[in-house]
Amino acid sequence: MSRMLAVARESWPIRGVFRISRGARTEAEVVLVTITDGETVGRGECVPYTRYGESIDSVIGQIQSVAEAIAGGMDRSALLDALPAGAARNAVDCALWDLEAKSRGLPAWKLAGLAGAPQPVTTVYTLSVDSPDAMGAAARENAHRPRLKLKMTGDGEDLARVTKIRENAPGVDLVVDANEAWSIDSYLEIAPKLAELGVSMIEQPLPAGDDAALVGTPRATVVCADESCHDTATLDGLEGKYDMVNIKLDKTGGLTEALRLKAEAEKRGFRVMVGCMIGTSLAMAPGMIVSQGAEIVDLDAPLLLAKDRDPCMTYNGSTVMPPEPALWG
Repeated sequence: MSRMLAVARESWPIRGVFRISRGARTEAEVVLVTITDGETVGRGECVPYTRYGESIDSVIGQIQSVAEAIAGGMDRSALLDALPAGAARNAVDCALWDLEAKSRGLPAWKLAGLAGAPQPVTTVYTLSVDSPDAMGAAARENAHRPRLKLKMTGDGEDLARVTKIRENAPGVDLVVDANEAWSIDSYLEIAPKLAELGVSMIEQPLPAGDDAALVGTPRATVVCADESCHDTATLDGLEGKYDMVNIKLDKTGGLTEALRLKAEAEKRGFRVMVGCMIGTSLAMAPGMIVSQGAEIVDLDAPLLLAKDRDPCMTYNGSTVMPPEPALWG
């Protein structure tokens, strides 16, 4: 039975403004892929990221380049060779997972080889970059959550930000994300102080191209690779620099490679975090499969949006419930 691929661009408003060290956004720009065999429809969503040289137009172009092959029966394994790791392959890969699950009447978690149905996971809740007082106020509003993720900016006020957050959320586990904004000197200076404030993990403190400076540095707390970790092939370059890797489907190029990356990372002794870009529940749903057993889960993007898809993921506070098949998988 012939298949047909369709692609669309969508914009989803963010509640307020979301800021990281590289800039601010008020909406999430995503790409939606649907693949139908005439009876069943599979869907996947990706978030193009300029940091990795992607745009909405470039990603749509990549997706359209495999439309004929998808119509001819290209499977997820062949897709790995047809497109590079990145957002475009992610949307197509996840749509193929969804299509196969629905066509065969089997949940995606069974297709992925999980021993049991996905269980609820606890996600971080992200506080975007703002003044120390504003981030402290945001921490107070979210002090009921088990874990907060704090975006840093490298402007000299990051320690003040975390200090204010800790004052306003004394019982919460804290992880910080520098998004490549620090130098090795600022990292070495601030990391022990953050550890004293109870920060349990620091994510991507240095630019990906300069992270060799992390080799041999003392560890005040766990250091996680984000921008430095994309797919399984990047693991060799992380040895000795990082303790943990952040697996995002928009970086791996889909669930297929994300599962491979997770297995290989754990085999090599890396701790595992599962993260996301800012997208809708459709983008989070495949991440629930990878999140099973992960030490840190960051699938909070729908909580940052002004509205979400219908149906959508269910969030009970910071607890994320597995998706219903009507959404994905």
